[in-house]
Amino acid sequence: MMGDPKEAGAEASPSGAAARGGLSLLSQTESEEPSAQGSALFLGGNEVKSRAVVKYSSAPPRTAFARLEEKTDLKLPPANWLRESAKLGPAGTTILGNSKKSKPFSSFGMAYDFIDSVGNDVDVVSDSENIKKLLKIPYSKSHVSMAVHRIGRTLLLDELDIQELFMRSSQTGDWTWLKEFYQRLIDQKWQRKKKSKEHWYQKAILSKFLYYSINGDGAAQPVPSPAEQQESASSDQTHESEGASWPAPFEMPSSVSEDPSASSQGLKNDFVRNILWTFEDIHMLVGSNMPIFGGGRYPAVSLRLRDNNKPINVLTGIDYWLDNLICNVPELVMCFHVNGIVQKYEMIKTEEIPNLENSNFSTKVIKDIAQNILSFLKSNCTKEGHTYWLFKASSSDIVKLYDLTTLCEETEDKYQNPFTMPVAILLYKVACNMMMKKNQNKKHYGTIRTLLLNCVKLLDKSRHPQIIASANYMLSELFQLDEPKKEESSDSPLNENSDESYSEEEEEEEMADSDENGSYGTSSDPADDNKAVAIIKSVGELSVPEKYKSIHQIRPSCAFPVCHDTEERCRLVLSYVLEGLKSVDSSIKKESDLPAADPSTPIPLKYEDESTRGGPEGLEKQMALFLDKMGSLQKGNCSGQSGMTPGSWQHKMKLQLILKSSKAYYILSDAAMSLQKYGRALRYIKLALQSHDTYCCLCTNMLSEVLLFLSQYLTLCGDIQLMLAQNANNRAAHLEEFNYQTKEDQEILHSLHRESSCQGFAWATDLSTDLESQLSVSCKCYEAANEILQFSDLKSQNPEHYVQVLKRMGNIRNEIGVFYMNQAAALQGERVVSKSVSAAEQQLWKKSFSCFEKGIHNFESIDDATNAALLLCNTGRLMRVCAQAHCGAEDEFKREFSPEEGLYYSKAVDYYLKALRSLGTRDMHPVVWDSVNWELSTTYFTMATLQQDYAPLSRKAQEQIEKEVSEAMMKSLKHCDVDSATARQPLCQYRAATIHHRLASMYHSCLRNQVGDEHLRKQHRVLADLHYSKAAKLFQLLKDAPCELLRVQLERVAFAEFQMSSQNSNVGKLKTLSGALDIMVRTEHAFQLIRKELVEECDQPKNDEATPAADSSPNLNREEVIKLLSIFESRLSFLLLQSIKLMSSSKRKMSSNTEDDAALQTNKQIYSQLLRATANRNSTLLERIEVVICLLEQLASGSSGSSGSAVP
Repeated sequence: MMGDPKEAGAEASPSGAAARGGLSLLSQTESEEPSAQGSALFLGGNEVKSRAVVKYSSAPPRTAFARLEEKTDLKLPPANWLRESAKLGPAGTTILGNSKKSKPFSSFGMAYDFIDSVGNDVDVVSDSENIKKLLKIPYSKSHVSMAVHRIGRTLLLDELDIQELFMRSSQTGDWTWLKEFYQRLIDQKWQRKKKSKEHWYQKAILSKFLYYSINGDGAAQPVPSPAEQQESASSDQTHESEGASWPAPFEMPSSVSEDPSASSQGLKNDFVRNILWTFEDIHMLVGSNMPIFGGGRYPAVSLRLRDNNKPINVLTGIDYWLDNLICNVPELVMCFHVNGIVQKYEMIKTEEIPNLENSNFSTKVIKDIAQNILSFLKSNCTKEGHTYWLFKASSSDIVKLYDLTTLCEETEDKYQNPFTMPVAILLYKVACNMMMKKNQNKKHYGTIRTLLLNCVKLLDKSRHPQIIASANYMLSELFQLDEPKKEESSDSPLNENSDESYSEEEEEEEMADSDENGSYGTSSDPADDNKAVAIIKSVGELSVPEKYKSIHQIRPSCAFPVCHDTEERCRLVLSYVLEGLKSVDSSIKKESDLPAADPSTPIPLKYEDESTRGGPEGLEKQMALFLDKMGSLQKGNCSGQSGMTPGSWQHKMKLQLILKSSKAYYILSDAAMSLQKYGRALRYIKLALQSHDTYCCLCTNMLSEVLLFLSQYLTLCGDIQLMLAQNANNRAAHLEEFNYQTKEDQEILHSLHRESSCQGFAWATDLSTDLESQLSVSCKCYEAANEILQFSDLKSQNPEHYVQVLKRMGNIRNEIGVFYMNQAAALQGERVVSKSVSAAEQQLWKKSFSCFEKGIHNFESIDDATNAALLLCNTGRLMRVCAQAHCGAEDEFKREFSPEEGLYYSKAVDYYLKALRSLGTRDMHPVVWDSVNWELSTTYFTMATLQQDYAPLSRKAQEQIEKEVSEAMMKSLKHCDVDSATARQPLCQYRAATIHHRLASMYHSCLRNQVGDEHLRKQHRVLADLHYSKAAKLFQLLKDAPCELLRVQLERVAFAEFQMSSQNSNVGKLKTLSGALDIMVRTEHAFQLIRKELVEECDQPKNDEATPAADSSPNLNREEVIKLLSIFESRLSFLLLQSIKLMSSSKRKMSSNTEDDAALQTNKQIYSQLLRATANRNSTLLERIEVVICLLEQLASGSSGSSGSAVP
């Protein structure tokens, strides 16, 4: 026996389909079929466009027919009768009218072969006999019974031979529900109608006539030899015993095993020709078995046998005309006989057939009938997957359309409809075919989704798990997870598909009820027939042009659901994945051997809290196990627990579904992360990793793409753990989100647990309450992601991801380094003064340093100089923490700057300088550059300050210390940018002013304490004066440092007083005093600032129990102001007194000078006022300040030459 060599979904081009029955398919050049280009025929005076393209032909090369001699007796059988012939092909048997003629699934066989055409550009797929029967409805009294199915915009028409089916139902029970419905509603007195002897007689002589016609020598043809017989018989062997070949989704074995009843349905394309026939604007895929002869003068003719005593009628004429149009045959040869005796032959052109005597018909009317019937069917057969029944009783004018699927669903077993399986498979195949066209399938996503949903709806889950799993996987594939969804404008709800009926109403016509008789008569009034979907009240309507045009509206491709956000899209995907997993799991036989698990109970994790294991060290073992597992994956040493056979459809499908679920959970996790829902993000990434772990258990050959996914999942998991660590204050909310589980997630997890324990990544997805543990887990996630990239050369294939992983590794190591550094600083703060550095502190320093070092290496390996500089900067800070730890080891009174401090500060300086070298120039990253510069300046400043305040005199000479302090201060100044207008500028100015002040104080101190070397003293004097001057200038630029400015100016005055004490001449002393008073005058700016702050303080609304001494201004230290003010009043009084004394004595010695007199009078007046003011103990601070400002203004005007009033 020969099987059907055609594969499902064969291409529609002649070269794409394999020939049946051992005959090669003819190409257009070899075929002697009529031209594939078709032709426009002008018939009966009306233009009717008809074009036929042969898509497939198993007919042999055409030969001329044998013209029989007159008086040949057709009642006698020829020698070759009923022997299968290559020349006749399958027509030799099918023409005899045996039961195979009325296969109810003939259109499905064609649809499977030409899947490209279905649902898209073809309106109708059917046997040519059915097309002819429909177009003859207004002319014929015979009954019509057809099954109609809608796939996209295509209608599949099949003969539904009621008598044949009801005969079979008594044996199989397939159609009992339809038989009951038919008897109840349509024909209560149904009985089997037998075919007449005349019918069988006509069939027999037609068959003998055709066999005579293919013999070259008429009846004299001898019986063929066995060899020839074998050769000729190869065209089409027995039909009966061949089972149906269902389509094989993906790489599955033939699904025929799923449905034993399928074998009786014979879903094969048994037609000799499949023709794409365009009749006017209707595109049809038609199957035809009509024998075509040709050769010599007649390249293509159809051969007909007619009884000379019976004139040809309209029905026969339409039959012949349509057959020739469909097969594109230009001529018809009729052989006339009388009682089986051949009389004559007649040649008729196809376009002349409508005008034959007794057989006149209008081709225009036929065209209108075709358009009206198609419009009627398309308007009413709206539900994909449903079986409709078009029925017209004998001698009736009424045509009814029933929805058999709805009727069938009312019965106990809704899967009793034998059309269900073929329709579901066809829906599936059309969807598959559309999915394969990658370049243009997105615009068809709505259609594909509808096809698949309807396919799943039709199938019984327990009988067809393979197709349901596959369809659900394809549904999940429609939703793009790796790119933003381009949402289509559609108002349709998510679950909308093409199952709804059209909203257009049928046009109602008031027609008189027709009288119905015969075995197919009806006993009910059409108006009461509420079971019918639609009714044509009179077949005469079909001849009216465009009668049904108003409702011939094809719905556009079904709208794809609009997912308003990523979560909605992923949830849809997961719902399909879950259905697919359920189908796969239900088909695995070893259910009873599996450990019982309740899908509604979350599976507990065998995972200890890191804090109970003494930190993150326990992670090391788990990481080692994980990497070991990764290595074994490369060798393919994996297997699931449920006993699936690797390579089986269940194994392949479950792998695909699990991978899809892991991707969906990853996208959900990423979306939750962007919404800062870190608990939810961790739950989703945990599910993604559990899915991936199961995939690893099942997969026999790990693809590099899947390893890359895992690396991405672990990277995201690391990000989430880091964010959880940084948001510890909201831990309760995150924990609640993490522990929440939907029923869908639980069921998916249950399916995963059938294959694996899902514990492979438990170490990465635990929500710890310990900060150190969270940071360590995050780091391990990144390390694992990096390790995976080392496999299969993924690093070089995905450079961007590799860079991202290393950046994150560097970042987390920085975070952990800072964490340990802060812990060390905290321990240092808790330490009792004079206690030495603890081992715990040193351990934390080592850990912190190690993290920074690794992080720097990560950033340097990807040439990220900026981040490397930041980590070098943090390492510098760690060195400063170490230095600070050594400063508290001694008693405060005996405290000296220790060598350990010096060593660590020097190391800090080295790291800051390395950071600057890493950046190169400020232009590379100004913010980081300024930050490093500031830290370096701070380090130098701190070193110098500590050396100055806690001078190591036991180890170094005073001069050396002063030199080192001076050098460090100058270096600090060098890296302190006072000129750039940045946010840090006031800080830099304050720092620079403080440095100048400290240096001036140091030189001032040296001058006081030094004796001897005059040159050095002079140098110190000049330096002190210079630094005091610069400090004063910088402090004057600042609005929030009046006390510092005042202190500098007072120190300058003290410096002047010190100089004056070493002077001998009155002139020199007066000059110095004048300079000191001038400095005093310049302090007015500082007092004005203090006054302003005090006034603002007084203007603020007073609290209920505010005390006058309360320091309500954060910037003003009252006590310091009072202290400085007292010193100022004292020094001003002293200077004025000295000035008055010196000026008075010089006046006596020298002649009178008007200017000097005025100055003396002013000084006396101011001195007098100052004495009175200081004597008044009841003055407030503000009043004292205002007096000082007034006195300074007088002093300023007096010193500029203006005269003051006489002292009373």
